[in-house]
Amino acid sequence: MGTVEDLWRALSRLRLADRALDDALDEVTRIAAENVPGAESTSITLIRGDVATTAAHHGDMALAADELQYERGYGPCMDAGRAGVVLRIDDTRTETRWPEYVARVVEVGVRSSLSMPLPYQATTIGALNIYSTRPAAFASDGSVEAARQVAEAVAVAVANADAHAQLGEHARNMELAMQSRAVIEQAKGVLMAQRHVDADAAFELLREASQRYNRKLRDIATGIVASTQDRR
Repeated sequence: MGTVEDLWRALSRLRLADRALDDALDEVTRIAAENVPGAESTSITLIRGDVATTAAHHGDMALAADELQYERGYGPCMDAGRAGVVLRIDDTRTETRWPEYVARVVEVGVRSSLSMPLPYQATTIGALNIYSTRPAAFASDGSVEAARQVAEAVAVAVANADAHAQLGEHARNMELAMQSRAVIEQAKGVLMAQRHVDADAAFELLREASQRYNRKLRDIATGIVASTQDRR
């Protein structure tokens, strides 16, 4: 098990920008498993709306424990992610919260767990989940603090991925807008040549056709341009 210094060193080397989210989260779960005191298997639960999924995991025990919670719609990792609170189970054999879950999770080897919420823009988006086959594996303050630092790294990775996705969507929208403008200009040219009108009158013809047939102006323009190409 690594020291606090090992954890800081590993997190400082973690590259989050310009990287696929699942790849970054896979590395984060490995860092957590190797450096959070008591950790044996780790996972990251992301909650979008009412849907919770395991975005990454290190070790099969964590994935099995997560899925037991998703089946029931509740459990420490889901409750930590939704409520933004740290939830710790010291012994699944004596835990009285989530009775159906703890009765099943013992069967996959979990004796203790720590679920740390993922902070994101004044809310939470899920939880970092850490599991052990030993009871009270995360009773020390060191485990909680180490998990908190890893959770912050996860939140940064998700924020970077969301920002990249938004930039990508903006770029796609800009490209579509440019394509629409180009085809509309082509259609105007066709109408100007066929109807012997100026650019403003040609655009008005397009607009009127769009309203008359209840179709997007871009679609009307595309049809006009296509009709001239068909005649060639």
